Amino acid sequence: MESAHFTDVTLRVDGTDHTVHIDNRITLLDLLREHLGVTAPKKGCDHGQCGSCTVLLDGRRATTCLGFAVAHDGAEIVTAAGLGEPDNLHPVAQAFLDHDGFQCGYCTPGQICSAVGMLDEVKSGSPSHVSDDLEDSPELTDAEIRERMSGNLCRCAAYPNIVDAIQQAAR
Repeated sequence: MESAHFTDVTLRVDGTDHTVHIDNRITLLDLLREHLGVTAPKKGCDHGQCGSCTVLLDGRRATTCLGFAVAHDGAEIVTAAGLGEPDNLHPVAQAFLDHDGFQCGYCTPGQICSAVGMLDEVKSGSPSHVSDDLEDSPELTDAEIRERMSGNLCRCAAYPNIVDAIQQAAR
């Protein structure tokens, strides 16, 4: 007998389509990690406060630990592993390497996805709390980067290098 608490969900993750039969209560993060074996997004706080689970969800950065997987049926998800190739890194990932934008590396996949999404937000003209002019395109200052990346924590405190990496990638 089929339970009403399970649903088929289809997602495109890092370019590959997946259809899974899951419990309606499972988070998107747990679906990725436990059912699909996608381990780039990390489980840090499980409360949406650390950013370790950040991915690009339909082109926008999102923390996957907060949303139910069933709410994202049909979504396209790009993790840090889906950005570029090992021998041809995404410019943000390359900048993180160039500037030592990581130490232990646990938060790095979420930081990279958040940086990619953040750079797209800046490019589209979206202001932040520290933007000087809400009507004009924001200038990508260090303060602007820090504000926009404030949802991604790094226990190793590699923040100055992360800011430098994002500045490089923005250029």
